[in-house]
Amino acid sequence: MKISYNWLKNYINLDKNPQELSEILTNCGLEVEGLEKVESIKGGLNGIVVGEVLTCKKHPNADKLSVTTVNVGRDEALNIVCGAPNVAAGQKVIVATVGAVMYSGDESFKIKKAKMRGEPSEGMICAEDELGLGVSHDGIMVLDSEAKPGTAAKAYFNIEEDYVFEIGLTPNRSDATSHIGTAKDLVAAINNLTPEVELPENEKMIAVVPSVKEFKVENNTSPIDVVIEDTQACPRYSGVTVSDIKVTESPEWLKTRLNSIGIRPINNLVDISNYVLFETGQPLHFFDADFIKGDKIIVKKLEKNTKFTTLDEIERTLSDEDLMICNAEKPMCIAGVFGGLNYGVTEKTTKVFIESAYFDAPTVRKTSKRHTLQTDASFRFERGADFDNTVYALKRAALLIKEIAGGKISSEIVDVYPNPIQPNVIEMDYNSVLRLIGKTISHDNIKRILTSLEFVIIEESEEKLKLRVPTNKVDVTREADLVEEIIRIYGYNNIDFSEKINSSLSYQQKPDADAVRNIVSDYLTNNGYYEIMNNSLTKGVYADYVQAIKREENVEIVNPLSSELNVMRQSLLFGGLESVAYNINRKQENLKFYEFGNIYRKKNIEIVSGEELKPYEEQQCVGLFLTGAKTKASWMGKPELVTFYDLKSAVYGVLGRLGINIEKLKSNAVETDYFSEGILLKMKKTPLVEYGVLNKKILKRFDVKQEVLFADFNWDNIFALLKHSKVSYQQVSKFPEVRRDLALVIDAKVSFAQVEEIAQQYGGKILKEVGLFDIYQGDRIAEGKKSYSVSFILQKEDKTLKDKEIEKFMNKLITAYESKIGAEIRK
Repeated sequence: MKISYNWLKNYINLDKNPQELSEILTNCGLEVEGLEKVESIKGGLNGIVVGEVLTCKKHPNADKLSVTTVNVGRDEALNIVCGAPNVAAGQKVIVATVGAVMYSGDESFKIKKAKMRGEPSEGMICAEDELGLGVSHDGIMVLDSEAKPGTAAKAYFNIEEDYVFEIGLTPNRSDATSHIGTAKDLVAAINNLTPEVELPENEKMIAVVPSVKEFKVENNTSPIDVVIEDTQACPRYSGVTVSDIKVTESPEWLKTRLNSIGIRPINNLVDISNYVLFETGQPLHFFDADFIKGDKIIVKKLEKNTKFTTLDEIERTLSDEDLMICNAEKPMCIAGVFGGLNYGVTEKTTKVFIESAYFDAPTVRKTSKRHTLQTDASFRFERGADFDNTVYALKRAALLIKEIAGGKISSEIVDVYPNPIQPNVIEMDYNSVLRLIGKTISHDNIKRILTSLEFVIIEESEEKLKLRVPTNKVDVTREADLVEEIIRIYGYNNIDFSEKINSSLSYQQKPDADAVRNIVSDYLTNNGYYEIMNNSLTKGVYADYVQAIKREENVEIVNPLSSELNVMRQSLLFGGLESVAYNINRKQENLKFYEFGNIYRKKNIEIVSGEELKPYEEQQCVGLFLTGAKTKASWMGKPELVTFYDLKSAVYGVLGRLGINIEKLKSNAVETDYFSEGILLKMKKTPLVEYGVLNKKILKRFDVKQEVLFADFNWDNIFALLKHSKVSYQQVSKFPEVRRDLALVIDAKVSFAQVEEIAQQYGGKILKEVGLFDIYQGDRIAEGKKSYSVSFILQKEDKTLKDKEIEKFMNKLITAYESKIGAEIRK
């Protein structure tokens, strides 16, 4: 939310600069996330002054240029070459002096001393479009003859400098969604900057709210009847008609106020509606009264699937839970959210009906989410508007229309309020408050803070207060909320720290989940991987991309923000591929990513005791993504691309770092269809990791043209395994290793994993490592066969291996290969 510093000064007499005010706002709960200087004219016309043309003659070397001398209030006149056809001696003009910066859209240039066709030029005489004061470029801007040379253009044109606070408004602070609400909070905060000292009355700051005493009904020629059919969704509806108005451009002050907070001015009526919204926090809606058929407003819900076209010209299908503002024949507006086409203000509008209503927050919130319509009005109604502010805002808007657009108030105020809402009343115990705050604050100080926030004391005793809550503070409903109000004004920084350090013994789970996660994160980061974090919400359509993910198992969001975020993710794959595609599209093609995250699935529907239950499954995973080159191009050769084995190395590295016995892992070909080729690693029957090369069909969906490798760790299974594994230190053997090689001719379908598994099964303790160093398929081997060249590293811990032991081991191994997989030994 944006708040203008100059706008705030309409309601309070500020003696604090914007930086000081930022700190005060943040300390009282309105966190300032940014402070920006804004100007009604870009650059603020700095370095630009009023000048008087003393002499003007034709340029000796250019027919369309003039050579002038200009008095800008200095000791010596400036020599300026000007190309405008209307420049003449005696004129008062605007001069950009040397060093001034001129703006044209997003581009800028600096005025410098120059020579133009041989004549010196020490500035520029400006046209109105060059200054940003208009669009004309027919000639230079000629001022009134009374303008004084040397006067800053900023002062002459009354250019306003402002500061805008970007406030990160929390959902509970509906009372501060306006300039008046923020001003009232500032008054309380500033008056209590020294919390234990009460300021004298003449030194206290007060908030002055614009008066509406001048409001009066001038005739009753255009009454509009109002009927509320759903009083729960609309407890209060106020309105009034203003006629004989003229829709024109807004005055400069109004456009400046709206521009400062990023609202584009449209016309005087729309701008007044926006101005009152950001001033008071009360959303208004202006209907063209000539289109209110039957001179009647009906607030009701329509039948399901009713069609309605909104101001953005989109036809929407209504729910039977959407509250609508209708005339006697048709719906005109989605209540509290968005207006309808053909019922709003146009250039031809001469009579408006001003709506100022109080709508039920949950009703507006659900409608806004249902139609994915987030507006300034719904933003405020969703958080809870002030039910006691409707008539004031109505009168304020009507008076501004009279002032800016002419017109007459042509009806009595209609205020339909069948069941008046009573303000909250809370009983507060001093001892309970002080216990929660943790510091002794005087009773007088507590009362002073609360009354400065417009709480009204109904009853009082030595131990308790009974308070009536201001109607704009919809979040204050209990004693704890009062504590929050007290402490944010008293100042969190004024609460003393205890001199004692209190601690309690706590049991730490072993293995510690966070510590284990950090081990893996450190390992991957140290090996060049970058951690990514993607949203747990994703697109439901992703379930159609692969068979491994079933649409019926999607955990759907009831009120999704958009179709892009309508389900919980079933895999880390798609979010990771979005990150890969995003980086590749920005020329970052060599990527190594990892992500820790949860995935979610809906299980089969169960019926228990006649009630249908929909249990859900949540699982933690780790994803690795690898693509591009692992070396850069250089004079030594082309870049080397990552391969399946680079990913395998990372997978085994992670498992090994966690102390999992790699030798006991079983590997099978993966069955998941998003891999073109891949491996599933298991410990006994428990799946741990799937990894491999992603299918090109999947990559095409993300417009990724290069190979991407992906590993999916089932972190829950891995972590459960760690609870039963022990890491122990084994001394490095002092005795030498022995290497023996075998060339095995085997069936082409036999994998190296099977070869390795047989070696581990028969190798015993002396087998330390099995490696594959060559694969051959060709003319010298029968069709359907292949040759594996396998190395075996043998070693004993307590003595040197003897030849007989080595020979015995190899013979045993050869026999196993011949019997188990039909291997032939190549000589």
